[in-house]
Amino acid sequence: QVQLVESGGGLVQAGGSLRLSCAASGSIFSINAMGWYRQAPGKQRELVARTTSGGYTNYADSVKGRFTISGITRVNAKKIIYLQMNSLKPEDTAVYYCNADGNYNAWGQGTQVTVSS
Repeated sequence: QVQLVESGGGLVQAGGSLRLSCAASGSIFSINAMGWYRQAPGKQRELVARTTSGGYTNYADSVKGRFTISGITRVNAKKIIYLQMNSLKPEDTAVYYCNADGNYNAWGQGTQVTVSS
């Protein structure tokens, strides 16, 4: 099993920045990709950014040029990724979820990001 813990959400004004962190623990050897998804009220969960152990990354068109996902970094018994979010817009407001994929597909509990206009 893999457990994910996110942090770094909050309230920010439009144009501001936030950095989200996700730490995976447990059976981390099986993880070959990690990513961020988001879900706004009344909308489906959507991919924001994803990275693989081989360094391949992909982004939603709506965040390209503004968000950057880090590589997967191993620190002791955890694997960690970050999502740097710049030039935030009110439409980025959502609950952001970390996902890890491999032998298990795991989700974090989510962290709220609110961008005020």
